[in-house]
Amino acid sequence: MATDYGTNAEICQPGGRVKVYKWGGQLLDSLFPPACRLCGARTGAGPALCTGCRHDLPRLIHGCRQCARPLSGEAPRRCGRCQRQPPPFDHATALFHYQPPLDFLLKRLKFARDPGMGPLLAGLLAQELRGRTAPLPGLLVPMPLHPTRLRERGYNQAVEIARPLGRALGIPLNHGLCRRTRRTEAQSLLGTTARRLNVRNAFAVTGAAPMAHVAIVDDVMTTGCTASELARVLKRAGAGNVEVWVIARAVRHGK
Repeated sequence: MATDYGTNAEICQPGGRVKVYKWGGQLLDSLFPPACRLCGARTGAGPALCTGCRHDLPRLIHGCRQCARPLSGEAPRRCGRCQRQPPPFDHATALFHYQPPLDFLLKRLKFARDPGMGPLLAGLLAQELRGRTAPLPGLLVPMPLHPTRLRERGYNQAVEIARPLGRALGIPLNHGLCRRTRRTEAQSLLGTTARRLNVRNAFAVTGAAPMAHVAIVDDVMTTGCTASELARVLKRAGAGNVEVWVIARAVRHGK
C-alpha cells in the first residue's frame, strides 16, 4: 500500500521494515545521536553529513545552463545538444555528478527509504537555490510515478525531496497535478533513443492549469528524456517557464 506522505515513514532494519510515526524521530535521536550518513561520525544534528563528507561530494561546477550536462571550462554556456535541439524545459539545476559517494545517498533514498535522506538532500539543494538571483518558481511538481510502481515501492522518492524542499524555500507543492498515464520500462535499461520513445505521451496534467513558472523535482537526470516529456505536457497545459531541479546529473554515452 502506498504511503500517504506526511503520516508516517519507514526505515530498514535487519528484521524488516519498521514504521516510525511523528514521535519516532525524537525517540531515535535520543537513543542513537545523529551521525554522518556516510562515515558515521557524530554530527550533533540530523539528518546531516560531517564537514569532511560534504567536501567529498562530487559537486557539478560547470554545467550547461539549460540541461546541466557537465561541461569543461568555466564560461557558462549551452551544450551543443541544447543548441541543436533545445529541450522543452528552460533551465536545469543539478548539484552533483552521479558518482560516489553521492550515489550511495540517492540509492538509500530510492530503494531503502532511509527517512533522513529526503530532508538531507533537499537541504543541500535548498542551500544552493537560495543563492540564485533569478526568481524562484511558484510551484513544485515532483516527477510522478505510475500508480502500479508507487504501490510496489510504497513511496515516490521525488516527493520525499520536493516536500522538505518546498517548505525550506516557501514554495507550494502539488504532487497530484500530473500523473503517469501508462507504466513505462525502467529508463536505466534503455539507450537514449529508446528512452525518448519509452516516455512519449506518458504524462497528463489532471489538476488545475499550472502556474506560469514551475519546477519539476526529481532525484537524478541522465538523458533528460523523462523531464523533457513532462515539461512538454506542462507547457501545453499553460506553464510558461519550466525548470528541472535534481540532486544529481548523470551522463549516458552512446545512442
